[in-house]
Amino acid sequence: MQRTVLITGATSGLGRELADRVAACGHRVLVHGRSAERAEAVRAELVAATGSEEHTALVADLSELRQVAQLADEVRRCTDRLDVLVNNAGIGSGPPGAQRELSADGVELRFAVNYLAGYHLTRLLLPLLRASAPSRVVNVASAGQHSIDFDDPMLAHDYLGTRAYAQSKLAQIMSTVDLAAELDGSGVTVNAVHPATYMNTAMVREAGVSPVSTVSEGAEAVMHLITGPGLDATTGEYFHGTRACRALDQAYDEQARARLRALSDELVEQARS
Repeated sequence: MQRTVLITGATSGLGRELADRVAACGHRVLVHGRSAERAEAVRAELVAATGSEEHTALVADLSELRQVAQLADEVRRCTDRLDVLVNNAGIGSGPPGAQRELSADGVELRFAVNYLAGYHLTRLLLPLLRASAPSRVVNVASAGQHSIDFDDPMLAHDYLGTRAYAQSKLAQIMSTVDLAAELDGSGVTVNAVHPATYMNTAMVREAGVSPVSTVSEGAEAVMHLITGPGLDATTGEYFHGTRACRALDQAYDEQARARLRALSDELVEQARS
């Protein structure tokens, strides 16, 4: 059966590789990118490779929650079903010594792009995912995790890019566990994955790190959650590659997850006002 799969950040790196693989499996790809030109170029390449005109290009800057909401609107306009949402778009820790940055909504930038955008997009698309069940949400996280200090979640003090990145990735996993419990029995599964360590991507090279894994290796792990058979009942898990394992302890702290959910909803509401 053909599935409709939305991949955020599908114009480069891991997302681009996933778009190729998902399309090659005969599925429709909703290609998200920040650049209309690049998103359309990927869409055209998928059409040429598969002969299907159903692939769609979508544009949004996920550092701004208003554009995240517009992306959700566009998804609902272009399809009446969504089988898989892959929250892949993200930014790395930045070059060594990078200074703290804020999103258009005043949110610490890595928290905004890597976590909050996916949180908001998933919430907005839940009705479509529920209607398409069995369906899947796949959050591309990382083994690089750091617990959240709720007294300073935006890292206004003692900022480090590596900590900001790792905190945003743990937030993804915490939200994965939280939403999976909320959706239990709905037919919508939610899982997070560390695809591979230091893949050969622009994000890794910008951080001054020598790649040790290939994008292909990472794509294999994510594809396992997108199309893997027998996973329709697997939910609330964190995968390291294709193996389910344990994330940082805070991911399993119910009170911490409730605080993160409240913070996330507050930030979304502030952006709306």
